[in-house]
Amino acid sequence: MNRVESIKEPTARHRSNAGFSLIELLVVVAVILIIAAIAIPNYVQSKMRANEASAVQSLRNIVTAELVYSTTYGIGFTNGAGLAKLSGSGVAPDQNNAGLIDEVLASGIKQGYNINYTPLTTDAQGNTATYSVTADPISASTGQRHFYADQTCVIRSNSAVPAGPNDLPI
Repeated sequence: MNRVESIKEPTARHRSNAGFSLIELLVVVAVILIIAAIAIPNYVQSKMRANEASAVQSLRNIVTAELVYSTTYGIGFTNGAGLAKLSGSGVAPDQNNAGLIDEVLASGIKQGYNINYTPLTTDAQGNTATYSVTADPISASTGQRHFYADQTCVIRSNSAVPAGPNDLPI
C-alpha cells in the first residue's frame, strides 16, 4: 500500500460529528428559556420593592425638610408650592428657595411614584400648620403600596387604596 493511499480524506460520517446537532442546540435554548422564566419575575418584584423603598425614603426626606424649614424660618410649614420651596440650589437659601431637597424629588415624580404635597390647615397668621405628603405608584408595575406622611413624621402605608392618616405605620 502506498503511503499516499493510506492518508484518506474524512468521510461524510466523520464530518457530521464536528458540530452540534439541532437537538443539542434546542436543549440548550430550552434550558436558557427556563432560567429566564424563573429570573424575570424575581427581577420585576425586586424592582418594585426598590421603588417602594425609594418612595418611603423620599417621604422621610420631605418630612425632615419640612421640620427643618419650620424651625429655621419660624413661619410654619411650606404652603401649596411646598416641594418647590423646599428645593433650590442652596447657595443663598431663603424661605422660597430652601435647598433642603433635590430637584428630582421636588418635581413630584421619583422612581415610579407620584409624590404630592398638600397643606391642610393654617394658623391665625395664614402659615401652614399641618400638611400631608402622599406617594402613590404611577402604575401597578412600579409599586403596589401607597404611602402617607404628615407633620407627625410617621409614614403609613396601604396596599389597596391611597394611604391616609388612619392607616398602619410602617
